[in-house]
Amino acid sequence: MENAYFRKKIQAAMHENIAPRPARGGEHIAIILSGGIGSRMGTDRPKQYIEVQGRPIIAYAIDAFARRNDIGRIVVVVANEWKSYVEAALQHVKQPIAYASPGATRQLSVFNGLEVCRTQGCADNAIVIIHDAARPLLGADIIDRCIAGIEEGYDGVLPVVRVKDTIYQSEDGKTISRLLNRQQLFAGQAPESFRLKPYYDLHTRISPNELLRINGSSEVAILGGLRVKIVEGSERNFKITTPEDLSHFRQLLESETGDTAMR
Repeated sequence: MENAYFRKKIQAAMHENIAPRPARGGEHIAIILSGGIGSRMGTDRPKQYIEVQGRPIIAYAIDAFARRNDIGRIVVVVANEWKSYVEAALQHVKQPIAYASPGATRQLSVFNGLEVCRTQGCADNAIVIIHDAARPLLGADIIDRCIAGIEEGYDGVLPVVRVKDTIYQSEDGKTISRLLNRQQLFAGQAPESFRLKPYYDLHTRISPNELLRINGSSEVAILGGLRVKIVEGSERNFKITTPEDLSHFRQLLESETGDTAMR
């Protein structure tokens, strides 16, 4: 019942007449989610602020957007105690950078980032590209596909990779209930992209309590009946969550730069 109510509420919002102000070149927006605490890393700081080769992980994630001419603004969702640290790490970025406070969940943090976009007068039709600060190896080709999918007319775009392992479902947590078709299963990644105003408007029609149940940025769009295109992601575009992920990132970076000074 709750899901049906939620879906009906969002779909009603999307059926309103929307005449967004067109986006101009360079007006697309990157929202970087950097409010997590990284408890699984067991370190003295959130994972996105761990320094590798003298730079925090978030800086690598933002580089993918900072070097592009079609990204006109970057919004970083960051806890206040880390804001000055992030500002210092991003002094090289040419685009204007705005900051938003994190919410209680990932999606509430997304909404706070969208609020900043709206208050700063970003174009209604701008493409918003939502990325995780802990995904430092985002390729330009994935961003290209995210933007292209929206320009093709899709409401949202999500990069994915195919599931390699056989997936089983267990309803009781003890025995196998069914085998899922691996050909129809994909693992979602980031960034996820949407038009600013339609995506923002979805969030204004639902309560914070409802947003607490949302697990990913595309879920709001899917529940609203929007068409979310899947595009090819990359195994390199992994999220650093565990010490093993961090070690893998360091090894990849070392192999590409030849720098063994992992500070």
